[in-house]
Amino acid sequence: MSRPVSFPLLVLLVVFSPLAIDIFLPAIPAMAEALSTPLAKVQATVAIFLLAMGLGQLISGPLADRYGRRPMALWGVALYLLGALVSAYANLVEVLWLGRVLQGLGACAVVVAAMSGVRDSYGPERAGTYYSYLNGVICVVPALAPLLGGVLTQWWDWRANFQFMALYALVAGALVAWRLPETRPAGTQTEGALISWARYQPVLAHPVFRYHTGLIMLAMAVIIGYVSIAPVQLMVAMTQSPLAFSLWFGANAAINIAAAFLAPTLVARIGKKRALKLAALLCLSAGAALVALMGWAHPLAFMGPVFVASVGFCLVFAVSGGGALAPFGERAGTASALMGLFQMTGASLLVGLVNLLPLAPVAALAVLMALPMVWMVLARLNRGGHHQVLLALDGISGSGR
Repeated sequence: MSRPVSFPLLVLLVVFSPLAIDIFLPAIPAMAEALSTPLAKVQATVAIFLLAMGLGQLISGPLADRYGRRPMALWGVALYLLGALVSAYANLVEVLWLGRVLQGLGACAVVVAAMSGVRDSYGPERAGTYYSYLNGVICVVPALAPLLGGVLTQWWDWRANFQFMALYALVAGALVAWRLPETRPAGTQTEGALISWARYQPVLAHPVFRYHTGLIMLAMAVIIGYVSIAPVQLMVAMTQSPLAFSLWFGANAAINIAAAFLAPTLVARIGKKRALKLAALLCLSAGAALVALMGWAHPLAFMGPVFVASVGFCLVFAVSGGGALAPFGERAGTASALMGLFQMTGASLLVGLVNLLPLAPVAALAVLMALPMVWMVLARLNRGGHHQVLLALDGISGSGR
């Protein structure tokens, strides 16, 4: 067996994506003013990044299976670096969009290399624990990145945020080139067209993959919905300063960190099935509280329910992150990519669809929080598939190869 990827290297890889999402959030008003463009066009850079990151999974996963995890990571870092530089020196919002597309494609290659590397290195049973720990590390970024972005914007200007991302890509890329091993198993399927139904069908047809990936997508939709409206809800509707916004944002990230690192212990104590039920119940309760507190113009009325939902989706990632990939040791890259596609693009499209409803933004977020429970109820209607899911959660089947 090849040498496993060390945890510090995995951390370097998974940070690329949240850094690109969170660091420049306090600079969005300044970016709109500097580029002489509506605020909504700058806010769209978050969705553009996530869309590119999600769609890029369709090709990056098969490439990781065919050519290896290490080459994908290195090419991803290079694309991310190029996108950061394009964004940093953009004078038109359309050029900024191009830079964000490049960053999204680069981040998706890096994340596929990291996630499939976890499955390669630690197997189906231990992978869930490592996914939860990595989620905790990822949550450090929303705690610190907006604070850093606010300082960079205040001391220099908004472009410094993207220059910092380019610098991170240079340093992390050098370390990855030096220390990242190739973990692709010898039995990985590499034949056939890179993009074909025959490659994806065995993964999509598996009820265990569908169940867990659906939960991951819905949990991610809650995160995207929250990140999309939090700056406007806190800084505009509730007149909080950029510093206060960063502190509230950081408080939620701190809760995420604690929940992500405690989740594996809780899952081991109460079991995977109960953990997922608790996660869905927490999200549903948070959505109800969000609606009940809409008339209270205090940040806690918005952030309190978000805190509760954050614990819920940390439990989802702790169970379903490894659960979705468990049956696919021979095609972990493709399975990881499809999971990432639904997690990013699927969640982004779902958020867009919910936002089309004639609802206030906070009410739309409450709807997203209710959907994990709806998904679990609907999954029970497919009795054969749900039976396989229950067996996998009990560790009787779906353990992978």
